[in-house]
Amino acid sequence: MDKLKKVLSGQDNEDRNGFEEVIETSSLSWGTRIKGFIACFVIGVACSILGTCLLWVPGKGLALFAIFYTIGNVASLGSTFFLMGPLKQLKKMFEMTRLIATIVMLLCLVLTLCAALWWKIKGLALLFCILQFFAMAWYSISFIPFARDAVKKCFTTCIS
Repeated sequence: MDKLKKVLSGQDNEDRNGFEEVIETSSLSWGTRIKGFIACFVIGVACSILGTCLLWVPGKGLALFAIFYTIGNVASLGSTFFLMGPLKQLKKMFEMTRLIATIVMLLCLVLTLCAALWWKIKGLALLFCILQFFAMAWYSISFIPFARDAVKKCFTTCIS
């Protein structure tokens, strides 16, 4: 458990200069960071659920859904900043193993809002929300060792 705490809090044994240590150091205690993570994650899930409920509102339902669903995903993603710190999380997001998943996920977040608010194409907004979900799931499982390999193997055995 201590090793997990060290890795998540950014205290693992990496070579860093003094400037990076100052930027990455969080003044929050571990308990406060966990509470912040849980609160932000719960807000994200609540926004996503609220967005799904608002989908059925006549007229503006799709726009409200896209906005709240995207805010929910951003809040859920932001909750991990409490665990690792913003700079460390951003570095991990753009590592080579997660680069494509991160870019697709961020692109889907933006395209969902564009399709619902500016282009006003309902089918496209819904498609981007679905892609947003899968991109976020693929990004999230990249933090679990061998999870991507297991998912790939599951789909290849199901298809063949």
